Amino acid sequence: MAARYLREEHHIFRDAFRKFLEKEAYPYYDEWERRGIIPRSFWAKMGENGFLCPWVDEAYGGLNADFAYSVVINEELEKVGSSLVGIGLHNDIVTPYIASYGTEEQKQKWLPKCVSGELITAIAMTEPGAGSDLANISTTAIKEGDYYIVNGQKTFITNGIHADLIVVACKTDPHAKPPHRGISLLVVERDTPGFTRGRKLEKVGLHAQDTAELFFQDAKVPAHNLLGEEGKGFYYLMEKLQQERLVVAIAAQTAAEVMFSLTKQYVKQRSAFGRRVSEFQTVQFRLAEMATEIALGRTFVDRVIEEHIAGKQIVTEVSMAKWWITEMAKRVAAEAMQLHGGYGYMEEYEIARRYRDIPVSAIYAGTNEMMKTIIARQLDL
Repeated sequence: MAARYLREEHHIFRDAFRKFLEKEAYPYYDEWERRGIIPRSFWAKMGENGFLCPWVDEAYGGLNADFAYSVVINEELEKVGSSLVGIGLHNDIVTPYIASYGTEEQKQKWLPKCVSGELITAIAMTEPGAGSDLANISTTAIKEGDYYIVNGQKTFITNGIHADLIVVACKTDPHAKPPHRGISLLVVERDTPGFTRGRKLEKVGLHAQDTAELFFQDAKVPAHNLLGEEGKGFYYLMEKLQQERLVVAIAAQTAAEVMFSLTKQYVKQRSAFGRRVSEFQTVQFRLAEMATEIALGRTFVDRVIEEHIAGKQIVTEVSMAKWWITEMAKRVAAEAMQLHGGYGYMEEYEIARRYRDIPVSAIYAGTNEMMKTIIARQLDL
């Protein structure tokens, strides 16, 4: 049953996007995984066809589309492969910071190129010594005249190699009490003096996703690249994390659905002891359990998407969706690999890649332990 937030135009859009991906992504995805990066030419094609940041206002080159279009894009990208997560990050996580908190000048300068694919974005929060504990980041940005002088290091940055615009969380007031009041957001551009990229990090999964370390050594960032107000960075991040976590939940739900489909197909084709593997009761029960959990996840995430589109504050529900669905997808991955037998451990079978790619969804955008902490705060314990 189609979700209530999807109308006929969303289904037409999905068909068009799927056809685009069948031509431009599916045939090349394995090669991108081997090379360890998605080419910029694919980003440009996404932009040319209106698949980057479609929600951006028409005044800045977007389509003024609702969030349901973003849901469709994220689902279809995940069906190709999880390494395309960087596009969802650009579309629905980073660019919204510029649209929401940027000045008119900043929006005119950056948004059209975010839509066209000329500019690829990233957000830099995590540091070698600070992940979930965002208030304790140590990267500083001290104002000197018309510039902020930025010093520090960021790690695990999605789109880190390709990024032309990086929203960097830094301390403009290192002595603020409490510490989170000293955090601001600065937009660092590709050619900023004193800004360098480290190596592309080698990960267990998401091989085509360019994750990198970033270094700032007396980096000179123009003062007019401040996003919003000084000292408000932490609050901006909290406001935007609802959508970020929802995007992760949508991708994990889609991945679980894909893994189930691959497994069902496999056990129906494979024979053992004179009959199809799908005819064994133990296999049927395991698939029945997977199908039930996946259906529960889909029902819940669709409801959360609906409420998000309606503009409701649903931080608790999004935290629930993020932790439960990512954990469910991990369970599905383990079961799916087991039911593939020895072939499940072979790289030529998609389930092997899916098994590697899914665990990080329980870690990024706030660990699942953090999600439970957020939920617990709302329980009046």
